[in-house]
Amino acid sequence: MNVSRPYLPHAGKASGGHARDGQRHSWQNEVRIWWREIDKVLLLLVGILMVLGTAAVAAASPASAERLSTSRVQLDEFLFLKQHLVWQFLGLGALFGASMLSRDNARRLGIVLAASMLFFLLLVPIIGVEKNGAQRWINLGFSFQPSEFLKPGFAILLAWILTWRLRDPNLPVLTVVTVVMGLVAGLLMLQPNLGATLLFGGVWFVLVLLAGVSVQRISVLVGSGVVGLTATYFLYDNARNRIDSFLGGGTAFDQVDLAERTLLAGGWTGSGLWLGIRKMNLPEAHTDYIFSVIGEEFGLLVCALVVVLYLAILLRVLIRLVDEDNLFVLLAGAGLVTQIGGQAFINILVNLQLFPSKGMTLPLVSYGGSSTIAVCLTVGLLLAITRRNPYLQRETPGLFDMLGQKEGPA
Repeated sequence: MNVSRPYLPHAGKASGGHARDGQRHSWQNEVRIWWREIDKVLLLLVGILMVLGTAAVAAASPASAERLSTSRVQLDEFLFLKQHLVWQFLGLGALFGASMLSRDNARRLGIVLAASMLFFLLLVPIIGVEKNGAQRWINLGFSFQPSEFLKPGFAILLAWILTWRLRDPNLPVLTVVTVVMGLVAGLLMLQPNLGATLLFGGVWFVLVLLAGVSVQRISVLVGSGVVGLTATYFLYDNARNRIDSFLGGGTAFDQVDLAERTLLAGGWTGSGLWLGIRKMNLPEAHTDYIFSVIGEEFGLLVCALVVVLYLAILLRVLIRLVDEDNLFVLLAGAGLVTQIGGQAFINILVNLQLFPSKGMTLPLVSYGGSSTIAVCLTVGLLLAITRRNPYLQRETPGLFDMLGQKEGPA
């Protein structure tokens, strides 16, 4: 009786080839799934802002290089542009890498990021590096601000804690997230960093509001926040001086006044790339006051376009979340976009002399080192959390239905 023997491919050749093919097909499938589920409109809006940011840093780089040059060291006028391109490349890597995570892995990464950055914030008063009168940086062979990387982790951590109510409505989640907020605020004010404290407080407020916490409890906590801000005015000279300067109209040719003069110098259409003059006297032209440089060189119309792009990002994320049936996704997405939008509009209002100076960069536009990577990571996590299979239809209540159903103590 003849029994045919099955053909067995050579283990060292064909099997390895099939394994490699399988790995390649698996990677290609992951990319296809990512492209199908990702919010392409949001990705496009972010890309346009980053391109505008590159042009703005190119315009501001000569002014900042000249101001920071000394008689001994002359900086290349395009030094900051060259460095910005490198940081943007690294930031895009962080953005796309984070955006390919599943929702669960994005949540885990955010929680780990929050815990590790809180640890580094505790170390800032001990081993932190001081720059421009503020001790905010940690040097581990490279310098970074823990508060910048805490931003995405903070939103995700608070969103995760607030979802505990779904398992047990009696859990004191409001107390827990308020304690976390208090810890972060205390550590930030030791630096001191009032601007970041206000931004984190805004994210906390948005999340507890969306989580369905009673208005009475929120009112009590907001009142406590007002008391804290009042105490800050009397306890921190830097904050008091900036607030007094803002309320008093400032002085001629201080940095905020210079920013406004620079912003308006180009009129509606701008003076043209590298043709601006007032930017040469503007401190931090490539970071805090880059919006004013855009106004001088590219015009108020381009400034309006930048504002519209930020509003479009906010609106796009809200549209994406309004029909969401996952509470964590709703809260985390809202928190992350609040971080980006809040920071952007604080920076713009400072440039317009409508808000006290805060030393806060314009996300996705300003020059930045580790801060560029941090904001790109924030966008990547936002894209990962809002990923959605377009072929699946939800069968459970969406945002408004969920908020209407939430009851019980927080």
